[in-house]
Amino acid sequence: MLTNPVLISVVVMVGLSLFKLNVLLALIVAAIVAGLVAGMPLIDTMETLIGGMGGNAETALNYILLGALAAAIHQTGAAKIVTQRLSRSIRGTGRTLIFIIAFISMFSQNLIPVHIAFIPILIPPLISVFNKLKIDRRAVATALTFGLKSAYITIPVGYGLIFHNIIRDEMAQSGMDVSDISIWQILWIPGLAMLVGLVIAVLITYRKPREYDEHSGKKFGYKDRDEPEEEVKLNRTHIFALIGAVSALVVQLAVGSLVLGAIVGLAIMVVGGAIKWTNLDGMVKDGIGMMGFIAFVMLVASGYGDVIRATGGVETLVESVTGIIGDNQLLAATGMIILGLFITIGIGTSFGTVPIIAAIYVPLAVELGFSPAATILLIGSAAALGDAGSPASDSTLGPTAGLNVDGQHDHIWDTCVATFTHFDIPIIIFGIIGAVIL
Repeated sequence: MLTNPVLISVVVMVGLSLFKLNVLLALIVAAIVAGLVAGMPLIDTMETLIGGMGGNAETALNYILLGALAAAIHQTGAAKIVTQRLSRSIRGTGRTLIFIIAFISMFSQNLIPVHIAFIPILIPPLISVFNKLKIDRRAVATALTFGLKSAYITIPVGYGLIFHNIIRDEMAQSGMDVSDISIWQILWIPGLAMLVGLVIAVLITYRKPREYDEHSGKKFGYKDRDEPEEEVKLNRTHIFALIGAVSALVVQLAVGSLVLGAIVGLAIMVVGGAIKWTNLDGMVKDGIGMMGFIAFVMLVASGYGDVIRATGGVETLVESVTGIIGDNQLLAATGMIILGLFITIGIGTSFGTVPIIAAIYVPLAVELGFSPAATILLIGSAAALGDAGSPASDSTLGPTAGLNVDGQHDHIWDTCVATFTHFDIPIIIFGIIGAVIL
């Protein structure tokens, strides 16, 4: 088993990612390693890699157009006026404030899909409030990551639709048709795990007051909440931008096409004058800048999945694993999710790791007797682990960017350790138990 091309390739990919090599390059090098170990000619390996990239073409297009829609909403100022009013109207105790932030951040994945773009608008003005209430920012980091992750894991709209479609398509590519199963009806389990983790973080782990220097932010140049801030007033541009965003959501739900929803949303903004026709080119470029890298990771990951399937190493890996653990599903589920943890922590994106995980998990799940529902849960849970605890994930980088504006929030110890502890551990536990039961 130690000479298996799939195993060696995954170790190389994770190792290179952990050593900070660009994820795209790590995937390409890992694909070449898989082909060489399996005895495939180099040219055949590259042709398989490039040919397999088309498997995620729709997903990549979804990302680009969703990025363009997010850029348009952001440029019109509609997102700012919403978050500005929310930040000024938020009242209550520290714990209530944290839960409200978690709820608001969920909108960024589904209702108004701006991803992490809302964080630098909403969080910095609230820093002085956090300081006065002596809120532990680690609790706020877990709240933000909860909203960024749980929404797309459990709700099949916006980024959630992309995530669920990737799981469905990659499982079909590996030989398991789950088109008759609603993915969200399974993935509420890791979503519930995250909710449990959030409650523990806010009410138990980080409940004690934490002191911060209220004046240290001056040298970092961020505007304190007590300083006057220019208020953005609601106007016709904002109204049509919000109508466009809601229309995109409605079309997604009615037709099931995120691409069509984004186009309709952009069209409404243009017709209503929220954005100019001549600015559409810039919107698309901004969308590529915002989401283009993730889109390319998805393309290369799909090709990588084809390469490891072509090596024939998946079948021998399945035989080796089943020979060691027999028909013990509890042990198998534990091993599969832990493997997924290493892969996703290294790459840092749950979306990009689904093609890789599905190529390995589906044959293994079939051999070990897991049901399609259990397989969905294993893949979804394993993929979700990376976004919660990886230092390279948007779901951890975004919260740190907002909370560290005064230099008092550490990315690793205050965000990644907090989110890993309160989200990854519950997801692993719920995923293992759920897979055995389903």
